[in-house]
Amino acid sequence: MKQGAQDSTGTRTPGAGRGAVPHVPCQPQAGDLRREQEAREPRRDQEAGEPRRDQEAPAAADRPRTGVRGEHTHGEPPVPPPRPLVRRSSVRGQILQALRTALVAGELKPGEVYSAPALGERFGVSATPVREAMQQLTLEGAVEVVPNRGFRVIERGDRELAELAEVRALLEVPVMLRLARRVPVERWAELRPLAEATVRAAASGCRATYAEADRAFHRAVLSLSGNDQLVQIAEDLHRRAQWPLVGGSARPARADLVADAAEHTALLDALIARDVDVVRALVAEHFAGAD
Repeated sequence: MKQGAQDSTGTRTPGAGRGAVPHVPCQPQAGDLRREQEAREPRRDQEAGEPRRDQEAPAAADRPRTGVRGEHTHGEPPVPPPRPLVRRSSVRGQILQALRTALVAGELKPGEVYSAPALGERFGVSATPVREAMQQLTLEGAVEVVPNRGFRVIERGDRELAELAEVRALLEVPVMLRLARRVPVERWAELRPLAEATVRAAASGCRATYAEADRAFHRAVLSLSGNDQLVQIAEDLHRRAQWPLVGGSARPARADLVADAAEHTALLDALIARDVDVVRALVAEHFAGAD
């Protein structure tokens, strides 16, 4: 069945292309978005009071290291080396994705404050798109604004993680059980590549890579309900549940990731076999240990 087609139940097929997992490497590499930023946003630096590249400006080595809009860069924790960016339609979108990845990987530490200028230097862009991306993360509850300093990564504990797991279970478990009775077997079989992608991502031991694959699998399952609002809300909760805890390991043991991924393939096998009792037991166990 082609992507976007509907069966007699009115549910939509995710299709081979939907829910594809972008590769999120764990090894830091240099990335420079300056040219793309200038091409897409030629006036943004001027509006922020920064000189355009075609105007005369002091060399970087000669400029004093001052913050932007009252943000101070001295006394901050070291900024991790740059990571490669997933190419998006805008610089802001690329920076937002890179910051989300840094959060999941534990490169941005809970409780620490990071300024837009310092992060801009890391990604090779001005402070403007970084500030915009950080404002989005503020709305998502990942960071909070610290006046005249920047953004503090929210400190989260075990209780919040347990609450997120409970809410996710309340949303997703009934939907999965309903779909287990209604969705044709061949539709479940189409999700096999996504389940196998979580296994490969878990084997890599990279939390950021696994987080992308994990969300893609759950998103594809819920998409079969045909409820876009449900998919969006569940995705937001899932993303928040993947942020590291205060004092916790930024990169959990590979065995934990492998065990979590194995539950995806076991769940898919049960769905294909139409064994609702096994599906119920698996999803209950999966969300009890969700992270």
